[in-house]
Amino acid sequence: MSTAPLVVIVGATGTGKSELALRIGELLRARGEAAEIVNADAMQLYRGMDIGTAKVPEGERRGIPHHLLDVLDVTEEASVAAYQRDARAAIDDIGARGAVPILVGGSGLYVSSVIYDFRFPGRDRELRARLEAELDELGPGALHARLKASDPETATKVDPANGRRIVRALEIHELAERGHGATLPESPRLWHPSLIIGLTTPREILVGRLDARVTAMWSGGMLAEVDRLRAAGIERGVTASRAIGYAQALAQLRGELAEQDAIAQTQALTRRYARRQVSWFKRYEHVTWFDTEATDATHRALAAVDRLDEWRSSSTSARVTAPATTSSSSPTPTALSS
Repeated sequence: MSTAPLVVIVGATGTGKSELALRIGELLRARGEAAEIVNADAMQLYRGMDIGTAKVPEGERRGIPHHLLDVLDVTEEASVAAYQRDARAAIDDIGARGAVPILVGGSGLYVSSVIYDFRFPGRDRELRARLEAELDELGPGALHARLKASDPETATKVDPANGRRIVRALEIHELAERGHGATLPESPRLWHPSLIIGLTTPREILVGRLDARVTAMWSGGMLAEVDRLRAAGIERGVTASRAIGYAQALAQLRGELAEQDAIAQTQALTRRYARRQVSWFKRYEHVTWFDTEATDATHRALAAVDRLDEWRSSSTSARVTAPATTSSSSPTPTALSS
């Protein structure tokens, strides 16, 4: 395993994570270092899911190599365990080549699986099949109520509308495993020497930005993209077909939703998802937060990356704690201009 520092950029959707990752890559390149970006957005793993995931087009990646984009067909089911394996392998490979890996994305469980000492409970295919059949028959609400009755602590950490997570939680509980795969370890330790940068945007600004983004998705060809993905089998995909925006566009194409309702539903779900992202990343202990709306924050964030040199040579363990530039999980945000 390489001990090259890992730069991690987290935050809610719409806070500018991808742009900051590119800026950091350019900064490092300007001072003679290579950098490569590793995607940590679960839906950007899928080929063809571009508009609805705000995937940076290949021609706009500024010559910076990107990893774990477009690696799954829409008929395949995304797996956090597989992602952890592939992302850590990519990070080690980038570091072994002397480049700085930059992990960027807002899928909290995916990010956590990589940066923390994170292990997954066992699986039982027959039990999983039974629970998935019950999910199809009864819906996520009934299964979440069952989880709440049997494991109240875990139930508070699982979205009541996320059927896949509920099924996984019930599977773990019925296997008598301790804990839940969709939560952070109790006292998380970093898997790798890491500088974690968190982006935060005032909610009143972020809501307007997210609503506008969804409207732009539809005007920018979302329906045409989803129509092409139907031919590729997205409706058979367990994960891809349920992605925010894609599920609503599919419903519109099937005549089940009017366009204005599909857009409004997507906007509401996107706002809700952003709230969950904020709650998830606030639990991280090793983060320096930046407010995207202040005027000098890009310089501050880039200056934080400059501090990598202070501990690069001494970071010899995969479980080194975060460097002195990081702060607690509830900091006063530093400013970052968008």
